[in-house]
Amino acid sequence: MDKVLIATYSRSGRTQGVAEELAQLVDADMYKIEVAPDTFDRDMYKTDEIAIEQIKNNQYPKLVSEIPNADQYDLILVGSPVWQGAPATPVHAFLEQIKNYPGKVASFYTDAGMADGYEDTFKEWAGKLNVLPAHEGSNDLAAWIKELS
Repeated sequence: MDKVLIATYSRSGRTQGVAEELAQLVDADMYKIEVAPDTFDRDMYKTDEIAIEQIKNNQYPKLVSEIPNADQYDLILVGSPVWQGAPATPVHAFLEQIKNYPGKVASFYTDAGMADGYEDTFKEWAGKLNVLPAHEGSNDLAAWIKELS
């Protein structure tokens, strides 16, 4: 497989766990999408409210760690939990920073409920990026990676 970056926002560690499973399947560099510790509340319901306001006001959180040069990668896998049917808002900030990336992008996500709308929102946030099919959870990761190749 080509050179791959796995960029992941994980709040509880579940999405990070899927990222680590992916890293065992494909030789990849890892990047944690991180925001300031006080950006969200410990209570997930309050975090949902914060994220809804961020989307409504088009004011997404700033990332605290520098993104590697995306142009050195052929494929970027972006991991996110599902918040209110959409990717976590730090993913928007990440996608905004790589908006001129010429390679392929695919998302993987973890959810505890409804993921309806996740892929559409991801594609909307990705703008002109070359978005490949997304993948839910950790089942059949090898088949998904093969599909992306």
